[in-house]
Amino acid sequence: MKVLKVFALAGALSAVAGVASADDAVVHDRYAFDAQQLIPVGVRAEVGTTGYGGALLWQANPYVGLALGYNGGDISWRDDVSVNGTKYDLDMNNNNVYLNAEIRPWGASDNRWAQGLYVAAGAAYLDNDYDLAKRINPGESLSIDGKNYQVTDPTQQGGVRGKMNYNNDIAPYLGFGFAPKINKNWGVFAEVGAYYTGNPQVELNQYNLKPIVGNTTSAQDAVNNEKNKIRNDDKYKWLPVGKVGVSYYW
Repeated sequence: MKVLKVFALAGALSAVAGVASADDAVVHDRYAFDAQQLIPVGVRAEVGTTGYGGALLWQANPYVGLALGYNGGDISWRDDVSVNGTKYDLDMNNNNVYLNAEIRPWGASDNRWAQGLYVAAGAAYLDNDYDLAKRINPGESLSIDGKNYQVTDPTQQGGVRGKMNYNNDIAPYLGFGFAPKINKNWGVFAEVGAYYTGNPQVELNQYNLKPIVGNTTSAQDAVNNEKNKIRNDDKYKWLPVGKVGVSYYW
């Protein structure tokens, strides 16, 4: 099913690029579609907030290109999730397949730096795991939802652990990039943008925690309150993207 989603996405964006190519061919006949446009014109290696990986590159015409890529690994775009002053350590495991149309407004310019500017619009299949954790040692206290807790068993650690993920497997993307060629075969690129992921699903559970004297709220009830706040916080609707890399064209 995941593979079908990716191919459906590829087909849709390829159709968009094809339309753009056909329209441009009315003015520039030399860019009319031919079978060679199905062959990638280059590859790139990249690293950034969504992991590390690479992409295949196509060029429909000077103004429209396609990038089909993969990012994976354990690079995190942030180290923690903060709710009511409680900071949960965040550990990401990225696994993303993306397809973007790259629109170059000055693609036919004689200035290679202007040629390198583009707007990226597309989508990705996001299959990322986000581990959340907060631990304390005996003698320490932990604030959860504005209330304080300590370990139940003084010989062991206590804390909160859980996961965060998103309902939207296919997430739309918008970004801005700069990818100039250094010479005929080599180029560099940098891109920033964001995926719209929607509100996340969150699971959090406490272990070995009890309220400090004067606190009548159980540790799990406090954790549940923070879980709901993370679920409904607008800032977690977006997954920011920032990446750099090098390209090779043949």
